[in-house]
Amino acid sequence: MEVNANQKIYLPVDGILELFNSLTGHHESDITQSAALITPLPQHPKVSNIPKTSMGIIKTVKGRLKQQDKRAASPCRSSSSGNRQVSTDRLPKRSVDLLELGLTKRRNCLRIVVLGAPKVGKTNILHRFLGKDFEEHYEPTVEDFHRKLFHIGGEAYQIDLLDAASERDFPAKRRLSILTGDTFLLVFSLDDRESFNEVCERLNEIKDARAKLLNLKHPTRVPVVICGNKADVTAPRAVRRSEVAEILGEDVAYFETSAKDGTGMDGVFRALATLGGLPGETSPSRHQLISILSYQSMCIGPRGRRGSRGLVAPCAAVDTLARRPSFTSDLRLVLRSSTKHNKPERCQIQ
Repeated sequence: MEVNANQKIYLPVDGILELFNSLTGHHESDITQSAALITPLPQHPKVSNIPKTSMGIIKTVKGRLKQQDKRAASPCRSSSSGNRQVSTDRLPKRSVDLLELGLTKRRNCLRIVVLGAPKVGKTNILHRFLGKDFEEHYEPTVEDFHRKLFHIGGEAYQIDLLDAASERDFPAKRRLSILTGDTFLLVFSLDDRESFNEVCERLNEIKDARAKLLNLKHPTRVPVVICGNKADVTAPRAVRRSEVAEILGEDVAYFETSAKDGTGMDGVFRALATLGGLPGETSPSRHQLISILSYQSMCIGPRGRRGSRGLVAPCAAVDTLARRPSFTSDLRLVLRSSTKHNKPERCQIQ
Protein backbone atom coordinates (compact mmCIF):
# COMPACT_ATOMS: atom_id res chain seq x y z
CA MET A 1 0.00 0.00 0.00
CA GLU A 2 1.44 3.39 -1.02
CA VAL A 3 0.95 6.38 1.26
CA ASN A 4 3.07 8.75 -0.82
CA ALA A 5 5.44 8.66 -3.76
CA ASN A 6 8.57 8.24 -1.64
CA GLN A 7 7.59 5.69 0.98
CA LYS A 8 5.98 2.24 0.92
CA ILE A 9 4.35 0.68 3.96
CA TYR A 10 3.38 -2.98 4.03
CA LEU A 11 0.50 -4.11 6.21
CA PRO A 12 0.11 -7.68 7.41
CA VAL A 13 -2.41 -9.83 5.57
CA ASP A 14 -4.18 -10.32 8.90
CA GLY A 15 -7.24 -8.06 9.03
CA ILE A 16 -6.97 -6.94 5.38
CA LEU A 17 -10.69 -7.55 4.78
CA GLU A 18 -11.65 -5.50 7.80
CA LEU A 19 -9.33 -2.73 6.58
CA PHE A 20 -11.09 -2.58 3.20
CA ASN A 21 -14.47 -2.59 4.91
CA SER A 22 -13.54 0.29 7.23
CA LEU A 23 -12.10 2.46 4.45
CA THR A 24 -14.51 1.90 1.58
CA GLY A 25 -17.69 0.66 3.21
CA HIS A 26 -17.72 -2.46 0.97
CA HIS A 27 -19.11 -5.69 2.31
CA GLU A 28 -17.06 -8.82 2.31
CA SER A 29 -19.03 -10.17 -0.65
CA ASP A 30 -17.98 -7.15 -2.73
CA ILE A 31 -14.32 -8.04 -2.50
CA THR A 32 -14.53 -11.79 -2.82
CA GLN A 33 -12.51 -11.80 -6.01
CA SER A 34 -9.79 -9.68 -4.43
CA ALA A 35 -9.80 -11.83 -1.30
CA ALA A 36 -9.30 -14.92 -3.43
CA LEU A 37 -5.89 -13.59 -4.40
CA ILE A 38 -4.84 -13.54 -0.76
CA THR A 39 -4.08 -16.77 1.08
CA PRO A 40 -6.62 -16.71 3.90
CA LEU A 41 -5.71 -17.57 7.41
CA PRO A 42 -7.95 -19.83 9.41
CA GLN A 43 -9.28 -16.90 11.35
CA HIS A 44 -9.22 -13.15 10.73
CA PRO A 45 -8.30 -11.12 13.79
CA LYS A 46 -10.14 -7.91 14.60
CA VAL A 47 -8.83 -4.62 13.28
CA SER A 48 -8.01 -3.71 16.85
CA ASN A 49 -5.38 -6.43 16.83
CA ILE A 50 -3.43 -4.75 14.02
CA PRO A 51 -0.15 -3.22 15.27
CA LYS A 52 -0.24 0.41 16.41
CA THR A 53 1.95 1.55 13.50
CA SER A 54 -0.48 0.03 11.00
CA MET A 55 -3.47 1.54 12.80
CA GLY A 56 -1.89 4.98 12.54
CA ILE A 57 -1.50 4.47 8.80
CA ILE A 58 -5.11 3.31 8.52
CA LYS A 59 -6.36 6.45 10.28
CA THR A 60 -4.24 8.68 8.04
CA VAL A 61 -5.52 7.02 4.88
CA LYS A 62 -9.10 7.11 6.11
CA GLY A 63 -8.82 10.82 6.87
CA ARG A 64 -7.46 11.51 3.40
CA LEU A 65 -10.28 9.54 1.81
CA LYS A 66 -12.83 11.61 3.72
CA GLN A 67 -11.19 14.83 2.50
CA GLN A 68 -11.31 13.56 -1.08
CA ASP A 69 -15.00 12.69 -0.70
CA LYS A 70 -15.76 16.20 0.58
CA ARG A 71 -13.89 17.81 -2.31
CA ALA A 72 -15.66 15.59 -4.81
CA ALA A 73 -19.05 16.49 -3.33
CA SER A 74 -18.35 20.22 -3.26
CA PRO A 75 -19.38 22.33 -6.29
CA CYS A 76 -16.53 23.64 -8.37
CA ARG A 77 -16.05 27.04 -9.96
CA SER A 78 -14.55 27.48 -13.40
CA SER A 79 -11.47 29.66 -13.55
CA SER A 80 -10.59 32.10 -16.29
CA SER A 81 -8.67 29.36 -18.10
CA GLY A 82 -11.99 27.71 -18.97
CA ASN A 83 -10.86 24.14 -18.22
CA ARG A 84 -9.32 24.18 -14.76
CA GLN A 85 -11.74 23.81 -11.84
CA VAL A 86 -11.19 25.64 -8.58
CA SER A 87 -12.52 23.95 -5.46
CA THR A 88 -14.69 26.12 -3.23
CA ASP A 89 -12.48 25.28 -0.24
CA ARG A 90 -10.10 27.94 -1.61
CA LEU A 91 -12.76 30.64 -1.47
CA PRO A 92 -12.98 33.06 1.49
CA LYS A 93 -14.83 31.64 4.48
CA ARG A 94 -16.35 34.93 5.63
CA SER A 95 -17.11 38.43 4.50
CA VAL A 96 -14.35 41.06 4.52
CA ASP A 97 -15.05 44.24 6.50
CA LEU A 98 -12.02 46.50 6.18
CA LEU A 99 -13.15 48.74 9.02
CA GLU A 100 -13.59 45.87 11.48
CA LEU A 101 -10.22 44.44 10.46
CA GLY A 102 -8.55 47.79 11.06
CA LEU A 103 -7.31 47.94 7.47
CA THR A 104 -8.84 51.30 6.59
CA LYS A 105 -10.32 54.42 8.15
CA ARG A 106 -13.96 55.31 8.67
CA ARG A 107 -13.75 58.10 6.10
CA ASN A 108 -12.77 55.49 3.49
CA CYS A 109 -16.00 53.53 4.02
CA LEU A 110 -19.26 54.55 2.38
CA ARG A 111 -22.80 53.16 2.53
CA ILE A 112 -25.04 54.04 -0.39
CA VAL A 113 -28.78 53.51 0.12
CA VAL A 114 -30.74 52.96 -3.10
CA LEU A 115 -34.44 53.84 -3.16
CA GLY A 116 -37.12 53.95 -5.84
CA ALA A 117 -40.27 52.36 -7.18
CA PRO A 118 -40.31 48.79 -8.54
CA LYS A 119 -39.26 48.08 -12.14
CA VAL A 120 -37.24 51.28 -12.58
CA GLY A 121 -33.90 49.47 -13.02
CA LYS A 122 -32.27 49.78 -9.59
CA THR A 123 -30.87 46.24 -9.69
CA ASN A 124 -29.29 46.65 -13.13
CA ILE A 125 -27.73 49.96 -12.11
CA LEU A 126 -26.10 48.17 -9.19
CA HIS A 127 -25.01 45.41 -11.57
CA ARG A 128 -23.22 48.05 -13.61
CA PHE A 129 -21.34 49.20 -10.54
CA LEU A 130 -20.43 45.63 -9.58
CA GLY A 131 -19.21 44.75 -13.07
CA LYS A 132 -22.08 42.38 -13.87
CA ASP A 133 -24.07 42.05 -17.08
CA PHE A 134 -27.46 43.63 -17.75
CA GLU A 135 -30.40 41.31 -17.05
CA GLU A 136 -33.42 41.55 -19.32
CA HIS A 137 -35.66 39.36 -17.19
CA TYR A 138 -37.25 41.22 -14.29
CA GLU A 139 -37.44 39.65 -10.85
CA PRO A 140 -38.72 41.69 -7.89
CA THR A 141 -35.90 42.49 -5.48
CA VAL A 142 -36.60 41.61 -1.86
CA GLU A 143 -33.44 43.20 -0.53
CA ASP A 144 -29.91 43.32 -1.84
CA PHE A 145 -26.76 44.20 0.03
CA HIS A 146 -23.50 44.42 -1.89
CA ARG A 147 -19.93 45.25 -0.88
CA LYS A 148 -17.13 46.34 -3.18
CA LEU A 149 -13.57 46.72 -1.93
CA PHE A 150 -11.06 49.03 -3.61
CA HIS A 151 -7.29 49.52 -3.64
CA ILE A 152 -6.51 52.99 -4.96
CA GLY A 153 -3.27 54.92 -4.55
CA GLY A 154 -2.06 52.62 -1.79
CA GLU A 155 -5.27 53.06 0.23
CA ALA A 156 -8.11 50.60 0.87
CA TYR A 157 -11.73 51.71 0.40
CA GLN A 158 -15.06 50.02 1.00
CA ILE A 159 -18.45 50.81 -0.54
CA ASP A 160 -21.61 49.09 0.75
CA LEU A 161 -24.75 49.31 -1.36
CA LEU A 162 -28.18 48.68 0.16
CA ASP A 163 -31.13 48.26 -2.18
CA ALA A 164 -33.95 48.65 0.35
CA ALA A 165 -36.71 47.48 -1.98
CA SER A 166 -38.46 45.36 0.67
CA GLU A 167 -38.84 48.39 2.96
CA ARG A 168 -41.10 50.28 0.57
CA ASP A 169 -44.18 49.37 2.64
CA PHE A 170 -42.45 49.53 6.03
CA PRO A 171 -41.76 53.18 6.93
CA ALA A 172 -39.96 52.43 10.21
CA LYS A 173 -37.49 50.02 8.57
CA ARG A 174 -37.00 52.37 5.65
CA ARG A 175 -36.33 55.25 8.02
CA LEU A 176 -33.67 53.20 9.81
CA SER A 177 -31.96 52.44 6.49
CA ILE A 178 -32.06 56.13 5.60
CA LEU A 179 -30.45 57.09 8.90
CA THR A 180 -27.57 54.64 8.31
CA GLY A 181 -26.87 55.88 4.78
CA ASP A 182 -23.94 58.15 3.92
CA THR A 183 -25.15 58.96 0.41
CA PHE A 184 -28.33 58.14 -1.49
CA LEU A 185 -29.22 57.06 -5.01
CA LEU A 186 -32.85 57.70 -5.95
CA VAL A 187 -34.01 56.06 -9.17
CA PHE A 188 -37.12 56.60 -11.29
CA SER A 189 -38.08 55.63 -14.82
CA LEU A 190 -38.33 58.36 -17.46
CA ASP A 191 -41.47 56.75 -18.87
CA ASP A 192 -43.24 56.45 -15.50
CA ARG A 193 -44.54 59.61 -13.82
CA GLU A 194 -45.57 57.81 -10.65
CA SER A 195 -42.03 56.57 -10.09
CA PHE A 196 -40.81 60.17 -10.24
CA ASN A 197 -43.43 61.23 -7.69
CA GLU A 198 -42.16 58.51 -5.36
CA VAL A 199 -38.59 59.79 -5.71
CA CYS A 200 -39.80 63.25 -4.66
CA GLU A 201 -41.43 61.71 -1.57
CA ARG A 202 -38.30 59.75 -0.69
CA LEU A 203 -36.13 62.85 -1.04
CA ASN A 204 -38.32 64.79 1.40
CA GLU A 205 -38.30 61.81 3.76
CA ILE A 206 -34.49 61.70 3.70
CA LYS A 207 -34.25 65.42 4.41
CA ASP A 208 -36.66 65.20 7.36
CA ALA A 209 -34.95 62.13 8.84
CA ARG A 210 -31.50 63.67 8.63
CA ALA A 211 -32.74 66.95 10.13
CA LYS A 212 -34.17 65.11 13.15
CA LEU A 213 -31.00 63.07 13.55
CA LEU A 214 -28.88 66.22 13.59
CA ASN A 215 -31.46 68.12 15.64
CA LEU A 216 -31.93 70.79 12.97
CA LYS A 217 -34.98 73.03 12.81
CA HIS A 218 -35.25 72.83 9.03
CA PRO A 219 -34.57 70.06 6.49
CA THR A 220 -30.97 70.08 5.36
CA ARG A 221 -29.34 69.41 2.04
CA VAL A 222 -28.41 65.74 1.74
CA PRO A 223 -25.80 63.92 -0.40
CA VAL A 224 -28.17 62.46 -2.99
CA VAL A 225 -27.96 61.59 -6.68
CA ILE A 226 -31.16 61.40 -8.74
CA CYS A 227 -31.19 58.96 -11.63
CA GLY A 228 -33.79 59.10 -14.43
CA ASN A 229 -33.32 55.63 -15.89
CA LYS A 230 -34.42 53.95 -19.15
CA ALA A 231 -33.20 56.74 -21.42
CA ASP A 232 -32.95 54.11 -24.17
CA VAL A 233 -36.70 53.44 -24.20
CA THR A 234 -38.42 54.81 -27.31
CA ALA A 235 -41.74 55.43 -25.53
CA PRO A 236 -42.69 59.08 -24.89
CA ARG A 237 -41.08 60.50 -21.77
CA ALA A 238 -43.33 61.14 -18.82
CA VAL A 239 -40.74 63.34 -17.07
CA ARG A 240 -38.68 66.11 -18.67
CA ARG A 241 -35.32 67.36 -17.45
CA SER A 242 -36.76 70.85 -16.97
CA GLU A 243 -39.41 69.45 -14.61
CA VAL A 244 -36.78 67.70 -12.51
CA ALA A 245 -34.82 70.92 -12.09
CA GLU A 246 -37.99 72.87 -11.31
CA ILE A 247 -39.28 70.43 -8.68
CA LEU A 248 -36.06 69.19 -7.08
CA GLY A 249 -33.89 72.26 -7.58
CA GLU A 250 -30.98 73.17 -9.82
CA ASP A 251 -28.36 72.05 -7.29
CA VAL A 252 -29.50 68.41 -7.23
CA ALA A 253 -27.15 65.98 -8.98
CA TYR A 254 -29.39 64.60 -11.72
CA PHE A 255 -28.47 62.17 -14.51
CA GLU A 256 -30.48 60.58 -17.29
CA THR A 257 -29.20 57.05 -17.69
CA SER A 258 -29.65 53.70 -19.34
CA ALA A 259 -28.61 50.68 -17.33
CA LYS A 260 -29.02 48.67 -20.53
CA ASP A 261 -26.46 50.44 -22.75
CA GLY A 262 -24.50 52.24 -20.01
CA THR A 263 -25.49 55.80 -20.90
CA GLY A 264 -24.79 58.20 -18.01
CA MET A 265 -23.65 55.48 -15.62
CA ASP A 266 -20.12 56.77 -15.22
CA GLY A 267 -21.40 60.21 -14.25
CA VAL A 268 -23.69 58.73 -11.59
CA PHE A 269 -20.91 56.72 -9.97
CA ARG A 270 -18.46 59.61 -10.02
CA ALA A 271 -21.04 61.89 -8.41
CA LEU A 272 -21.69 59.35 -5.65
CA ALA A 273 -17.95 59.07 -5.01
CA THR A 274 -17.55 62.84 -4.86
CA LEU A 275 -20.45 63.26 -2.43
CA GLY A 276 -19.02 60.46 -0.27
CA GLY A 277 -15.49 61.86 -0.28
CA LEU A 278 -14.02 58.91 -2.19
CA PRO A 279 -11.69 58.91 -5.22
CA GLY A 280 -13.14 59.04 -8.71
CA GLU A 281 -11.34 55.76 -9.44
CA THR A 282 -14.16 53.96 -7.64
CA SER A 283 -16.14 54.40 -10.87
CA PRO A 284 -16.12 51.04 -12.74
CA SER A 285 -14.52 52.50 -15.86
CA ARG A 286 -11.47 53.63 -13.91
CA HIS A 287 -10.33 50.49 -12.14
CA GLN A 288 -9.61 46.85 -12.84
CA LEU A 289 -11.86 44.17 -11.37
CA ILE A 290 -9.97 41.34 -9.64
CA SER A 291 -10.98 38.32 -7.58
CA ILE A 292 -11.60 38.62 -3.86
CA LEU A 293 -8.70 36.21 -3.24
CA SER A 294 -6.31 38.47 -5.15
CA TYR A 295 -7.58 41.47 -3.23
CA GLN A 296 -7.08 39.72 0.10
CA SER A 297 -3.51 38.76 -0.76
CA MET A 298 -2.78 42.33 -1.80
CA CYS A 299 -4.43 44.28 1.03
CA ILE A 300 -4.86 41.85 3.89
CA GLY A 301 -1.97 39.43 3.54
CA PRO A 302 -1.47 36.22 5.52
CA ARG A 303 -3.11 35.79 8.93
CA GLY A 304 -5.07 39.00 8.63
CA ARG A 305 -2.03 41.26 8.56
CA ARG A 306 -1.90 44.38 6.47
CA GLY A 307 -0.66 43.47 3.02
CA SER A 308 1.09 45.43 0.31
CA ARG A 309 0.39 49.15 0.25
CA GLY A 310 2.52 50.01 -2.73
CA LEU A 311 1.32 52.21 -5.56
CA VAL A 312 -0.42 49.88 -7.98
CA ALA A 313 -3.09 50.40 -10.62
CA PRO A 314 -6.56 51.03 -9.14
CA CYS A 315 -8.37 47.74 -8.64
CA ALA A 316 -11.45 46.40 -6.88
CA ALA A 317 -13.13 43.16 -5.84
CA VAL A 318 -16.72 42.22 -5.04
CA ASP A 319 -17.26 40.54 -1.68
CA THR A 320 -19.87 37.91 -2.55
CA LEU A 321 -20.27 36.84 1.10
CA ALA A 322 -21.26 40.30 2.35
CA ARG A 323 -24.60 40.44 4.14
CA ARG A 324 -26.54 43.36 5.50
CA PRO A 325 -25.77 44.07 9.17
CA SER A 326 -28.63 43.22 11.51
CA PHE A 327 -31.23 45.85 12.31
CA THR A 328 -29.90 45.84 15.86
CA SER A 329 -26.44 46.77 14.60
CA ASP A 330 -27.91 49.51 12.41
CA LEU A 331 -29.92 50.87 15.31
CA ARG A 332 -26.82 51.01 17.50
CA LEU A 333 -25.00 52.85 14.73
CA VAL A 334 -27.79 55.41 14.53
CA LEU A 335 -27.90 55.87 18.29
CA ARG A 336 -24.15 56.43 18.44
CA SER A 337 -24.38 58.98 15.64
CA SER A 338 -27.29 60.71 17.31
CA THR A 339 -25.48 60.84 20.65
CA LYS A 340 -22.39 62.24 18.98
CA HIS A 341 -24.32 65.18 17.54
CA ASN A 342 -27.06 65.86 20.08
CA LYS A 343 -26.67 63.67 23.16
CA PRO A 344 -30.41 62.89 23.31
CA GLU A 345 -31.91 60.22 25.50
CA ARG A 346 -33.08 58.22 22.50
CA CYS A 347 -33.32 58.41 18.74
CA GLN A 348 -36.83 58.34 17.30
CA ILE A 349 -37.07 55.97 14.32
CA GLN A 350 -40.84 55.97 13.83
